[in-house]
Amino acid sequence: MWNRRQGRLRPAGCGVEELRRRRREREAALRKARREQQLVSKRLLREDALEETGGGGVATILGEAEIQQFLQLAQRGTEEKEREKALVSLRRGLQHPETQQTFIRLEGSMRTLVGLLTSNQALLQLEAARCLHELSHSEQPAVAEACLPATSYLLTYLSGHSSDFIELCLYTLGNLIVESEAVRRQLLPQGIIPALAACIQSPHMAVLEALGYALSQLLQAREAPEKIIPSVLGSTLPQHMLQLLQPGPKLSPGVAVEFAWCLHYIICSQVNNVLLITHGALSTLELLLLDLAGAVQRTEDAGLELLACPVLRGLSNLLTEAAAEDVGGQMQFGDERVVAALFILLQFFLRKQSSLLPEGLWLLNNLTANSPSFCTSLLSLDLIEPLLQLLPVSNVVGVLVLTVLCNVAEKGPAYCQQLWPGPLLHSLLDILAFSDIEVVDQSLELLQLLFLYRPEAAQAFLQQSGLQALEKREAAQLQDRVRALQEIVLHE
Repeated sequence: MWNRRQGRLRPAGCGVEELRRRRREREAALRKARREQQLVSKRLLREDALEETGGGGVATILGEAEIQQFLQLAQRGTEEKEREKALVSLRRGLQHPETQQTFIRLEGSMRTLVGLLTSNQALLQLEAARCLHELSHSEQPAVAEACLPATSYLLTYLSGHSSDFIELCLYTLGNLIVESEAVRRQLLPQGIIPALAACIQSPHMAVLEALGYALSQLLQAREAPEKIIPSVLGSTLPQHMLQLLQPGPKLSPGVAVEFAWCLHYIICSQVNNVLLITHGALSTLELLLLDLAGAVQRTEDAGLELLACPVLRGLSNLLTEAAAEDVGGQMQFGDERVVAALFILLQFFLRKQSSLLPEGLWLLNNLTANSPSFCTSLLSLDLIEPLLQLLPVSNVVGVLVLTVLCNVAEKGPAYCQQLWPGPLLHSLLDILAFSDIEVVDQSLELLQLLFLYRPEAAQAFLQQSGLQALEKREAAQLQDRVRALQEIVLHE
C-alpha cells in the first residue's frame, strides 16, 4: 500500500514511510513527557471547625519554652483531659512552619511525642498522631526526616480497629513518603507494601481513599520503578485496585480517583504492563471510559474530570504496549462505542475543562495509530467535522487533531476518499496562515498523505489558491515539506 506513489516524494526525502517514522519519533517523545508528569501533593486532615475557619481557638507560633511546657503537661499531667488539652494546643501550634522547625530542633521532643503515640490512652494517642500529621504536612524534608522514629508505629497501627485512626496514619505516611527518600528507605523494609495490601480489604471508603493517596505518593518516588513497583506488582494490590475501579453502584468516586492515579503511575513505569493487561486493566479502564461518558450526559458535575484524567492517561499508555497492539482484540465493547464515548468526553472537556482535551485526543491518537477499525469508526460516526472544530482551541490541541487525521489518511485511498471532499481541505488552507510551526508542519504532512491517495484533492487545493498559501510559508523548518507539496500539486 505504501509503495503506490512514494517515488514522487523521494527527492524531498519525505516519503510515506519517512512521514510515519517522524511521527512515531514525535509520539515517543510525547509519551515519555506524559509518563513523567506526576501529581505530587500533600493532604491535611483537620476536624476542628475553629481551625478550618480561623477562629479564636487557633494558637500562635510557639517558642521552645511553650513547646516544652505542653509536652510536659501531656506526658505528666494529673488528669487525662488536661493532658489532651496540652496536645491540642501543641497541634495547633504545629500548623506554623516556625513552630515545626523549633519542635524538631528541641532535644527529646520527638521522643516524647512518639511515647505519647504509643501510650495506652486512646485520646492521647489520637492527638499525638494529629501532631505528627501536622508535622508531615511540612514542605521541609528535615521535618519529615525528624518523624522517622514514628514511622514503624504508624505502620503498625494500620492493622488497628479504628477506621478514623487508620485513615489519619495513612495520610500522615503519604505526606512523609513524598517528602523524604530516607523515610521511604525505612518504610520499605518495615513492610509498608504488605501493610497497604492488608488495608485495601477494608470496608471503609475513607480508609480506602487514604490508602490510595498513600500508595500514589509511594509510586511517584524517583526510585519506584526499581525498588517499589516490582513489589507492588508482586502483591495483591493490583487485583484489588482493579476491583475497586469496576463501575457500578459500589464505585466510590474518591476511591476511584486515587486508585486510577495509582494505576497510571504503575503503567508509566513500564515495569510489567503485560501483567496488568493480563489482570484486566485494559478492559477495566475501557469500562470506566464508557461509564464516565454516561455520567457526563447525566450531570454537569465538574468533579468528573478528576477521574477522567488518570483513566485517559492510563488507557493511552497501555495501548502503546506490545501486548495491546491488537487493539481490536483487546477492546471488548466495540470500536464505535469507545470512539463515541471518547467524543462525548471531548465535548464535555470543551465546555468545562479544556485543559483535558489533549488527554482525550492523545487516547484517540493511540487508538487510531495502528487500528484501521478505529479509523473506520471515526468516519462512520461522522466525527471528522466535530474533530476539525477543535482545531482553534490551542496549538497543542491542533497538533493532536491533525495527528489523528494523519493516522486516518495513512490507512490508504479508501480512507482518504472519505476525508475528501468535505470540510478538511478548507480547514487545512486556513491553518497554513497559522504562526505556529508545529501546527503548520502537521497540516502539511496531512496534505501530503491526502494528495498521495486522492490526486483530485491536489487539484482542488490548487484551485483554492493553495499554491500561493504554500509559497508564503518561509520558515526554514518547513521548506522540505513545502517543496514536496508543491511538487505533487504541480505534477497533478
